[in-house]
Amino acid sequence: MESPISQWLNRDPDPSTRQELQQLINTENKQELAERFSSRLAFGTAGLRGKVGAGPNRMNRLVVQETSLGLGHYLEKTIPNAKQKGVFIGYDARPDSKQFAHDSAEVLLSLGFNVYLTDNVVPTPFVAFGVRHFSTAAGIVVTASHNPPEYNGYKVYWENGAQIIPPHDHGIAACIDEATKLPITLTSLSNADGKLHWLGESFYQTYLDKMLKSSELITTTPKQASIAYTAMHGVGGRFISTIASTTGFERFYTVKEQYDPDGMFPTVNFPNPEEPGAMDKVIALAKEKNADIACANDPDADRFAAAAKTESGHYRMLTGDQVGILLADYILSNRQQPCWIGNTIVSSSLLENIASKYGASYFKTLTGFKWLTNVAMENQTETKPFVFAYEEALGYTVNNLVWDKDGLSAFAVFTSLAETLKQQQKSVWDRLSEIYQQYGFYVTAQKSIAFDPNEQSIGEKLRLTPPTRIAGKQILCTEDFLSSVKTLSSGETKPLDFPESDVLIYHLEDGYRVIVRPSGTEPKIKCYYELSYPMAPGEGYWKAQEHADEHMTSFIKQHQAELGQ
Repeated sequence: MESPISQWLNRDPDPSTRQELQQLINTENKQELAERFSSRLAFGTAGLRGKVGAGPNRMNRLVVQETSLGLGHYLEKTIPNAKQKGVFIGYDARPDSKQFAHDSAEVLLSLGFNVYLTDNVVPTPFVAFGVRHFSTAAGIVVTASHNPPEYNGYKVYWENGAQIIPPHDHGIAACIDEATKLPITLTSLSNADGKLHWLGESFYQTYLDKMLKSSELITTTPKQASIAYTAMHGVGGRFISTIASTTGFERFYTVKEQYDPDGMFPTVNFPNPEEPGAMDKVIALAKEKNADIACANDPDADRFAAAAKTESGHYRMLTGDQVGILLADYILSNRQQPCWIGNTIVSSSLLENIASKYGASYFKTLTGFKWLTNVAMENQTETKPFVFAYEEALGYTVNNLVWDKDGLSAFAVFTSLAETLKQQQKSVWDRLSEIYQQYGFYVTAQKSIAFDPNEQSIGEKLRLTPPTRIAGKQILCTEDFLSSVKTLSSGETKPLDFPESDVLIYHLEDGYRVIVRPSGTEPKIKCYYELSYPMAPGEGYWKAQEHADEHMTSFIKQHQAELGQ
C-alpha cells in the first residue's frame, strides 16, 4: 500500500513543493515530515490559513485544488443552480496568491461552474462586494491578510456576501476530506468555453462608485484636512488614492516605499498596523507634512488604522475601539431614522451607551465579522437598516454594501470625520474627550498568553475553580459562553443567547471587565480588559488617559500574576 507521503508526491502539481518534500525525505527529516503529515490544515469559519510549503498541513497548490473541489461539491449539494450562479475569486499580492486563485478557478471550471475572476490583485472587500453584485453562490479570496510573508490563506464567502458560519464550515470541511480521495480535474483558463468571466477596471470602479455613494457623509468638496497614508505593501494603495482624490483631499501623502503591492513586505517586520513599529513610516511622513491624521490599511485592505496629532505635535495611535466609537458617533449624529449598529463581545461596551443616546438599536455578537454581519442581516429591515459595526481588531463596516470589514469605506468615512472636525477647529482627540465627558472614560487593552496545547487550558482551570475576585475586585457577574450561562454574585443564573463558544466574561466592581478566550489560530489565551469611570469635571483628555493607563497597567499585572503568568 502506498504511503501518504508517496501519495502526496504523486498528486502534487507543483515541482517546487515536490522538490521540497523530496529533500525532506532524502535528508530523513522525520520531525518535519511528521509535522507536515500528522494532520491536515483545518478548514474553519475563516477558511484556511497557514505557512506555504509541501504537505497537507501547509498551504500549497494541491491543498488549494482539493479545497476548491470540496467547496464545489458542497455548493452543488447546498445551493440551487450553484454552477450557473458561479463563484467569485480574487487574490492579494503574496507570491503564490495568483497561482492559488487560478488553481481554484480551474477546478471549479472543470465542475461546470461559472467563475468570476479578477485580473489583478484586489482588496478583500471587493470579493465580498462581488459575491452580492454578481449574485454568485460563493466567493473565494486568496489572502493571509496581515500575517507574515511565509503565510497564505483561502477565505470563503457564502452567497449572502458574508463569511461562512456553521454549519457550512463543517459541511465544506467534510467535502474537502472526500475530495482528497478523488482525482483532480482542471479546465484551463484559456479553454473555459464562456464560463470564465474576467473582471478588471470596470468592476473595480463599480465598487468605488457605489461605496462613495452609499454614505451621505462622504462628499466630494475640496477638503482642508491633511492625511498621511500607507498601504503597508498591500493592495489598497491605488484605490485609497482614488478615494482621496475623488473626495477632494488635496493634501494627501503616501509612504512611497510601502505603496506598491509586495507580498514580501520588505520594510515591516510584521505587516499588521497593530504591531509595534508597523506605523513608524507613515507617522514619520505625517510629522514631515504636518498632517492631521496618519492612516493605514493592512495588506488586504480589510482593516483600517489611524493615528492623530496631539496638542504637543506628536502622533498617537487610536485603538480599534476608539476608531469604532468615533465612527459610530459620527454616523449616528448625522442620522434621523432608526437603524442598527453593533460590535463584538470583546469590543468596548461604550458603543451600547452611544446607540441608546441616539435611539439606535444595538446588538453584540461573538468575536469575528462572520457573526457581526450575519446577525446584522437577520436584524435589519427596510425601515430600520444596519449602518455600522466594528470589532476592536481594526475591523469596521459602514452601511450594507460589503458584508465584511472594509478598510476602504472606513478610510472614506473616518477622513470625512477628520475634515468635519478640522472645520470646527477640533482634533479627533477633542471629539473623543467630548464623548468621554458625556459617557465616562473607557479604556481597553489586550494581552495574549502562550500556553502548552498539551496542558490543561486556562479556561478549564477557571471553570473548575471559579474565582470570586480578580486583582482584588469583586466579580459581580460571570458569563460563560461555553455553558451559555450567566451567573450573578448572588448565585442566580440566567441563560445566554449566543452560539456556544469557549469564552469567559467577568464583570467586576469599579467599572472593570475581563474577558478570557483562546485564540482561534494560535496556542494562546487572549485576555481583554476594559475599565470605565466618570471623568472629573474639567479633567482633560490626556490627564484622564494617564490616570486610566496607570490603573489598567496595575490591574493587568495583578491578573496575569493570578493566572500564573
